[in-house]
Amino acid sequence: MGPRAYIYIAVMALVTFVIRVLPLTVIRKKIKNKLFKSFLYYVPYVTLAVMTFPAIMDATNSPWAGLAAFVLGIVLAIIGADLFTISVSCCVIVFILELFIH
Repeated sequence: MGPRAYIYIAVMALVTFVIRVLPLTVIRKKIKNKLFKSFLYYVPYVTLAVMTFPAIMDATNSPWAGLAAFVLGIVLAIIGADLFTISVSCCVIVFILELFIH
C-alpha cells in the first residue's frame, strides 16, 4: 500500500465525518419545511433502489430474467404481498425464465 492510499483513506474518513457531524451542528431546530422533510424521508428509499436495481439486472444470467423479476416484485408489492412471497416469486420467475432462455 503506497503513500497515496493513506491520503485516500484520510479524505474518505474526513468526508464521512463531515457528512455525519454537519447535520448535527448546523440543524438544531425542528425542520418545518415540507419539501425538505419529504426529501429527507425518501432519501433512504432512493438510495436503496439505486443500489438494488443494478444488482437485480446483473445477478442473473439474462438481464431479461432480472427485469421480469423486478417487474413481478413491484406488482406484488403494489397489491400488498409480503416480503417472503415477493422474494420467492422473484426467485421462481428467474429460475423458470433462465431454463427457457439458456
